[in-house]
Amino acid sequence: MAVMKVIEVLSNSDKSWEDATKKAVKQASKSVKNIKSVFVQSQSAVVDGDDVTEFRVNLKVTFEVK
Repeated sequence: MAVMKVIEVLSNSDKSWEDATKKAVKQASKSVKNIKSVFVQSQSAVVDGDDVTEFRVNLKVTFEVK
């Protein structure tokens, strides 16, 4: 039987929500091992004038506790 833990992570990118998600996983994996999945809980964006300047994601990261 595996024991899993879930943490919440926030990330941002000036490119896309996908890039923000990848950055979050890359950064989290520096201190959290055995990441198995991520769930994008919410997405938002910052708008300046008529341009989207920042993409934000709120993720739930699931990893196995050994």
